[in-house]
Amino acid sequence: MGCERFSKWAALAATLLLASCGGSQPFVSTDAPWRAEEEQACLLTGVADRSPWVRERAALGGPSVCGAMRPLAVHATDGGRTRLAPPATLRCPMVPALDRWMNEVVQPAAVRHIGAPIVEMKVAASYACRPRNHQAGAKLSEHGFANAIDFSVFRFANGREVSVLQGWRGRSGEQAFLREIHRGACGIFTTVLGPNADQAHRDHFHLDLARHGKPGRTYCR
Repeated sequence: MGCERFSKWAALAATLLLASCGGSQPFVSTDAPWRAEEEQACLLTGVADRSPWVRERAALGGPSVCGAMRPLAVHATDGGRTRLAPPATLRCPMVPALDRWMNEVVQPAAVRHIGAPIVEMKVAASYACRPRNHQAGAKLSEHGFANAIDFSVFRFANGREVSVLQGWRGRSGEQAFLREIHRGACGIFTTVLGPNADQAHRDHFHLDLARHGKPGRTYCR
């Protein structure tokens, strides 16, 4: 059977897109005009043009439903003081959200609980055209829209390193730091998942800006 982008019944019923091309996992996606509108509004602010650590990158691969209008390679956040390793591929609205989280939540918590600011965060995932939790046939992940990022390890200026996997139930200071930045993310991002969410998130924090029905609704686990 050939690689079909649209099924007849899905197109008629709910503009559902099913992608199973090139050996990738099949997923289901729905049309969401707010994504383009939100991204365009962010791009018009110039947030993606003012930072040497945020660079425009080439169009993203994958089925046409995946990707972003103007994908960005984000090499650092927090005014360039905190490296992302490797650089994350994200859509524009994620950039100011990350900066706000770092400035208002993460760095103050780092100094308070670990005794030094963060200099690098390990990116476990950013853009990937795939279903949620890699489950074939599930809805398209926010990673598929470059609208999500996963962090697994935090490195500090004093040489210490805290991982979500080991630190969530590790030393008291590590636990306090990770729980504080997880809780603080819930006031900035619309989806925040960590070790308490499920087994799939036992070793990282997932942050995204999905819309969950009514404005202002968030999902924080």
